[in-house]
Amino acid sequence: MLIPMTHYNPPIVPSGPSEEIVRHISVSKNEPEWMLELRLNALALWNKTTMPTWGPDLSGLDLTGMTYFVDPNVPETDDWKALPKEITDTFEKLGIPKAERDYLGGVGAQFDSGIVYHRIQESLAQKGVIFENMDIALQKYPEMVKEHFMTKCVPMTDHKFTMLHAALWSGGTFIYVPKGVSVELPLQAYFRMNKMRSAQFEHTLIIADEGAEITYIEGCSAPQYIESSLHAGCVEIWVKKNAHVKYISVENWSKNTYNLNTKKSLVFERGMIEWVNGNMGSRVTMLYPTSVLLGIGARSESLGIVMASDGQVQDTGSKAIHVAPDTVSVIRSKSVSKGGGVSNYRGLVRILPSATGASSVVSCDALILDDMSVSNTYPSVKNENALADISHEARVGRIGEQEVFYLKSRGYTEEEALRLIVGGFMEPIIKALPLEYAVELNKLIELEMEGSVG
Repeated sequence: MLIPMTHYNPPIVPSGPSEEIVRHISVSKNEPEWMLELRLNALALWNKTTMPTWGPDLSGLDLTGMTYFVDPNVPETDDWKALPKEITDTFEKLGIPKAERDYLGGVGAQFDSGIVYHRIQESLAQKGVIFENMDIALQKYPEMVKEHFMTKCVPMTDHKFTMLHAALWSGGTFIYVPKGVSVELPLQAYFRMNKMRSAQFEHTLIIADEGAEITYIEGCSAPQYIESSLHAGCVEIWVKKNAHVKYISVENWSKNTYNLNTKKSLVFERGMIEWVNGNMGSRVTMLYPTSVLLGIGARSESLGIVMASDGQVQDTGSKAIHVAPDTVSVIRSKSVSKGGGVSNYRGLVRILPSATGASSVVSCDALILDDMSVSNTYPSVKNENALADISHEARVGRIGEQEVFYLKSRGYTEEEALRLIVGGFMEPIIKALPLEYAVELNKLIELEMEGSVG
């Protein structure tokens, strides 16, 4: 069933985000009054909040003259054949329809600011699993969305770009898994930003009820343009008692994109959240998946890899906030810098007084491939409980001449040797991915490694 929406592309406004654009987005989606009010409040906060200065340089991000809402003018469908050829060709090249046929329980596909395709296997729907376009979920399940949307997990006041996101969000994914239900096949959404000098603000909201299990995969990409684009998505994950959520993201934004993404999870008693993130593209990335461990025995594991090449700054990391006793967080980060790229690990572990018996392990490994590149680590640990166990280790190194010489003596070229060494360095993270995505990530790494010699 399709819920009709009014299609409208507001004009480019030289001054940047405006009330006019916010109102047009809300009207075009037939939103309830409370969502419009939330959007307008967020815009007001955005306008009076200064740009962040604690992280990488954002001075190259020009928000004037950017298109903040790009309606694909295509109604959502569950039939690939019903979509225009331009859109189906794009997603076929990305392998999304094939992935759905082979090993996925459901797929959503977003083109610019709108979801164009959405489908879930009937067997999952019969178990009560909800997998919807976020816009449609707001209409079908308004009370559930209102309770969880940018309230306790990612409030709009988190930082300047969550304010912008709350004002301009469009599209994204809504998932609800009922009590005790295990979703055996992964669900996936793919977000494609296709218009030059535009911004995308998809919103992902996942609610795993008591004892539920789910794996969710997001992929992101954009074509290369000369002028900068902005991606400021938001992911909110609610992991209820004894539930288990595995969130996988492979982001390959073009190198003109500022990727200022926010991802956070609330984890309740004996719940488990797994973050697996691969960041291969963008001009600047600021991404710090955060777990708030609210219930006794709650657990978070975060695994991340980044590659920073010429002209790129990858400012990434993970955060774990221990609120309850006997909570556990494990953070592993691996980065590769080449061709003058900058990779920063920026993380936080906080143990509150109530988190007796909490345990946290942080491990950061960085590989630098040349004299032009940079790797930095900015860890932050705030411990307010004497009975907590915290460890942090960081290692940085270069590829040794002996390793390269050994592989060359076995018939590999120098470039092939570098690829093999980097692939081995990344292996612990890649092994955490489903096979098909491990293959895809390996291909992306190989593409990034092209031209590393000379």
